[in-house]
Amino acid sequence: MKIFKFIFVIMLISPVLLSCSQKPVEGKKTDSTVALIRKLNQIPSHGFMFGHHDDTVYGIGWEGDSDRSDVKSVCGDYPAVISFDLGRIEKRTGFNLDKISFEKIRKEIVKHHDRGGIISLSWHVDNPVTMGDSWDTSDSTVVKSVLPGGKKHDMFICWLDIVADYINSLKTKNGTKIPVIFRPWHEHTGSWFWWGQKLCTDNDYKELWRMTYDHMNKRNVNNVVYAYSPGSEPENTAEYLQRYPGDDIVDLIGFDTYQFERSDYIRNLEKSLSIVTQVGRFKNKPIAITETGYEAIPDSSWWTETLLPVIARYPVSYVLVWRNAREKEGHYYAPYPGQQSENDFVRFYNNTNTIFVSDIKKCDL
Repeated sequence: MKIFKFIFVIMLISPVLLSCSQKPVEGKKTDSTVALIRKLNQIPSHGFMFGHHDDTVYGIGWEGDSDRSDVKSVCGDYPAVISFDLGRIEKRTGFNLDKISFEKIRKEIVKHHDRGGIISLSWHVDNPVTMGDSWDTSDSTVVKSVLPGGKKHDMFICWLDIVADYINSLKTKNGTKIPVIFRPWHEHTGSWFWWGQKLCTDNDYKELWRMTYDHMNKRNVNNVVYAYSPGSEPENTAEYLQRYPGDDIVDLIGFDTYQFERSDYIRNLEKSLSIVTQVGRFKNKPIAITETGYEAIPDSSWWTETLLPVIARYPVSYVLVWRNAREKEGHYYAPYPGQQSENDFVRFYNNTNTIFVSDIKKCDL
């Protein structure tokens, strides 16, 4: 068993944050969901959890194999956090945007929960005006159209109903709801999604969040930890909080960022981690790197020489890398057997700061 350690740093608090800290959002949630929030707050005293998107449903050269995982094939353990996407659930096709059946995803969520792991859900929802995908930004009226009084509001409420029914269906064998991290309307500080920075006003974005949250509560979705997840565009806490929907909604403070050039990536990591650390401390909420990675991982020591040294200085609950696509060559973010960063990932796994699913069980986290 690993012996965990954590290095804390004292962060300067921005003037915008000078106020009393607030309690975590715990109203209207199941006991296990409240327990998950507390666990996310406790994790940094042991290290940080590693996560991977779609980890157990496909990988490099395989799909659908029972209990298989590229991460497990490399280090012998599953990620502590596995994320899945709900994109296209609103169309009732039975399959998400990456062609995984929602029934399969449900089964994998139950399996990972039974392992002691944590589940995160994103939602790359299609454009309700054009019926294109999430990346269709050809119409700047989409967010306004789904809000109360908008021409697509009723249809969108039906879409929210479908999401609510699915999340409510995530249960253990004894019928207990499984708590999940839900991360809608992410990367809004960019403008590549129809809910992005240049596609709606600050107030409309906040209202979109409020409408989503209120409708989930109306449908008794009480097993969700809500994650606020901008990109790395904000340069300070004020910009980070510009479209923040409210302390009563948000349970987890995060951000997404990817490496293209190493020095820029490290700068973005440091800047964004400093920001979310300040916001998280002020609001008494856990923080996470909700998406990151280096496509195809061409740097053989990326895990221990780029990613780890930065994260180890901040109170991060988890870091999650994106998927290992089986249908798009070179589009992967975790190593697989034979990949050039495989040995370095094993060193990353063995580091005292990293937490995988077996570590959660051993430490009773």
